[in-house]
Amino acid sequence: MRTTKISQKLKLFPEDQPWLEDEEETQADVYTQIAKIPHGMARQEAEMLNKMDRSELSRMTAYCTASAYRMDALIKYLQSKKKTNGTAPKRFDECLYTPYAFTYPLAPPQQSTESTHASSVQVLPEMFLFDYGVCVFWGMTVREEQRILKLLEPFEEEKLESDDVETEEFHYYYNEAYQPRIYNDIITLRHPSNYLIKLTIAHAIAQSVKMTLFERLIDDTINETKYIPQVMAESGNIPMSRTAITKKIGQLFIMRINVNLVSNILDTPEIFWSEPTLEPLYTAIRGYLEISQRVTLLNQRVEVISDLLEMLKDHLNSSHGEHLEWIVIWLIAMEILVAVVTTSLDAFSLYYNKE
Repeated sequence: MRTTKISQKLKLFPEDQPWLEDEEETQADVYTQIAKIPHGMARQEAEMLNKMDRSELSRMTAYCTASAYRMDALIKYLQSKKKTNGTAPKRFDECLYTPYAFTYPLAPPQQSTESTHASSVQVLPEMFLFDYGVCVFWGMTVREEQRILKLLEPFEEEKLESDDVETEEFHYYYNEAYQPRIYNDIITLRHPSNYLIKLTIAHAIAQSVKMTLFERLIDDTINETKYIPQVMAESGNIPMSRTAITKKIGQLFIMRINVNLVSNILDTPEIFWSEPTLEPLYTAIRGYLEISQRVTLLNQRVEVISDLLEMLKDHLNSSHGEHLEWIVIWLIAMEILVAVVTTSLDAFSLYYNKE
């Protein structure tokens, strides 16, 4: 699990245009505690964000609900919702983007009485669907998100159980006066109209929530196997059958394939080859989410468990070999016994015939 869920961490997003701020603020863009942020605009906003009521901010939520989505069918479905929900689906390699509103067209905006930090510009809620089974929503309520998740179920492959669904929840708002940043899971953006910026952030967060799923699966495997070395040390017996160990090794192997190959968690999305100006932002949010460190740690934990299970399998193979050796020894002993009995009977018969 990423540490930024429980720690106050500030990450400034890179910008194409030069940003005028205090010199000491521009020299470093990552701080792990608010007290360590230099005095200036970054610290002032960090203190302001700490006082914000998250319930008043817009939500940005990611859900990992399945192994994959059927993207071609999803595009056709969303295209059919253009008039009723304002959809305009666009495909970006492994990602499908579209605005989506349950009330469309939107009602005229009311006069805002909120602080100057809030944006009065009305935009449609947006969603990003990734082919590895993750969806990211911008600007929707919890009820709207749950309604869309229901609508997505026919397009899911290997749907996860409700208890296995992983989520990442952030909040965001717009403020043209500050450099874009993320602090304590609150995202500051300048303009609501640039969906490519949201796409870039959604890519990293989708990878993070998919990684969370594998982290939990590894934790479950560790909890299921951590008692084995202790039992072996105390009794010398293996509490698992050969079949159970082989299944565990197979599950871990599939998990590593998913982490390293199928889920694109280690790869930079292809869109950043065609849009290289977005890659620094992707790298920044990926760093905030600690994806590279988490992948390294995850693979190390998988290797440790794999070593344990391989050792158990080797031990079972050795025990099986010893069992076969004892069978051979008993067969030889039986053959010798039969030979002795046969020889004895022949000798007795020969001696009886002579008399």
